[in-house]
Amino acid sequence: MLLAIDSGNTNIVFAVFDDGGRVVGEWRSSTDTERTADEFGVWLTQLMRLDGIDRAGVNAAIIASVVPATLFSLRTLCRRYFDCQPLVVGASDVALGINVLVDRPEEVGADRLVNAVAAHELYGGPMVVVDFGTATTFDVVDGDGNYCGGIIAPGVNLSLEALHQAAANLPRVAIGRPETVIGKGTVPAMRSGIFWGYIGMIEGLVARIRDEFGAADMNVVATGGLAPLFAEFTDVIARSDPDLTLKGLLAIHRRNRPQ
Repeated sequence: MLLAIDSGNTNIVFAVFDDGGRVVGEWRSSTDTERTADEFGVWLTQLMRLDGIDRAGVNAAIIASVVPATLFSLRTLCRRYFDCQPLVVGASDVALGINVLVDRPEEVGADRLVNAVAAHELYGGPMVVVDFGTATTFDVVDGDGNYCGGIIAPGVNLSLEALHQAAANLPRVAIGRPETVIGKGTVPAMRSGIFWGYIGMIEGLVARIRDEFGAADMNVVATGGLAPLFAEFTDVIARSDPDLTLKGLLAIHRRNRPQ
């Protein structure tokens, strides 16, 4: 079995794939750079046991991280608790199977490259991947699966928190589709601004990407925890795939495992 680890700015997602590529367990932890390999190990192995997964069955691991400070503990976790040397996306010896066609390839987040691999393998191209994470990113994948660049915007929850922190009279609110566009109170007005504001941003940026790329029929796939919410209310997003990053990690592992 394969242990796939997606270490983001807000959460770290751990998933176990069986030999057929099916997710048999998935767990989420807040990203804490002070957390040790042993803390991860005790937490993760207990959750695996509760789901009936024998850690001895895990014989391979792969990590994608946008938080370098977590890598040491995650690598040590794989070696100490699962007796395997993990592949790390971005390392020179890990082949992605795609070209990164940007000015500074080393600056592209590992999660964005993993999403590009998964999007092309699962859905073809050209493609726009919208990832609702700490940041909301738009990544462009051409018809050959190459990563062509993208856009980084503030994330939905980050924007809500910024409103609360910067304005004394604005409360902390949860994201959701408001009943009306015109808010009749502070909270409905904030929810409308965030929800419909992001819908407008998605539709506007995708239109500009398609125009600049010269492909009016580019498909759009959304991933991240909020993907289903936004995909439901705009026709621009063709499909929602919350596990796109994990599927990309599986695909990259398969491309790099010994034959």
